[in-house]
Amino acid sequence: MSDPVAEPAEPIRAVPLRRPGRWIAAAVILVLLGLFLYGAATNDAYRWGTYGRYLFDTRILAGAAITLELTVIAMAIAVALGTVLAVMRLSPNPVLRAAAWVYLWIFRGTPVYVQLVFWGLFPSLYKQIVLGVPFGPQFFHLDVQNLQAAFAFAAIGLGLNEAAYMAEIVRAGINSVGEGQREASIALGMSWGQTMRRTVLPQAMRVIIPPTGNELIGMLKTTSLVTAIPLTTDLFGRARDIYGVNFQPIPLLMVTATWYLAITSVLMVGQYYLERYYSRGVSRQLTARQLRELAAARTAVTPK
Repeated sequence: MSDPVAEPAEPIRAVPLRRPGRWIAAAVILVLLGLFLYGAATNDAYRWGTYGRYLFDTRILAGAAITLELTVIAMAIAVALGTVLAVMRLSPNPVLRAAAWVYLWIFRGTPVYVQLVFWGLFPSLYKQIVLGVPFGPQFFHLDVQNLQAAFAFAAIGLGLNEAAYMAEIVRAGINSVGEGQREASIALGMSWGQTMRRTVLPQAMRVIIPPTGNELIGMLKTTSLVTAIPLTTDLFGRARDIYGVNFQPIPLLMVTATWYLAITSVLMVGQYYLERYYSRGVSRQLTARQLRELAAARTAVTPK
């Protein structure tokens, strides 16, 4: 007597969970967005013709380039000086730790606008910079009062202020590396500086990169405060000069906001790829490419 053939089981029909709240929220948001766009498009106060005429104006483009240059230079100063300050704060030398703490106390405790005002008044505070031996030969002499360097003062002021925040970001990244990594480096004969440069800092980058990207975006927007120097060749300064003549601030401010958004979007894309590059090996989840490579390797070693 043979066993009866088992009939195949019917496939399970999975019914997705209904979420009406999502559809209602999406509909409400779309309706509100549509009402706002319609109201803005039909509101003559926005002056859309003026907006389109100045969006790619050569003065606005030149101001955007100056803003981008100022952001890059100031952020380079901040990253370099912030790394030095972070290492000083973690140094076993108490003098270096105290000096770094005082720097952070001053530059984080005062508004950046006030600091920029002081940099704008720098030629009045120090009319001349002289380096040399008292009552002896002079090695360096600079007439600051006649120096036209608003861009340089703006970059220095922004960079020195941002360095105080970058120091804390770098210090947090260094502290995120396990103590065993430093002990292993010292056991291999590395000095404290070599341990920081070769072992600790490369591993700390995955913690340092995300907040640094946020600080870079914040720096881009902070450049609008360089009017305190005064520097009027940046993006906001150019737009302010234009609407000071045609008395139409709303479309010019929208032009400025559009260019800030465009540059910020590019920076956010770069930040995303940098974070993905330095976070390699952190997650246990394999990518599609890694899964294909593992499948190919398994096929190659499996006997036929």
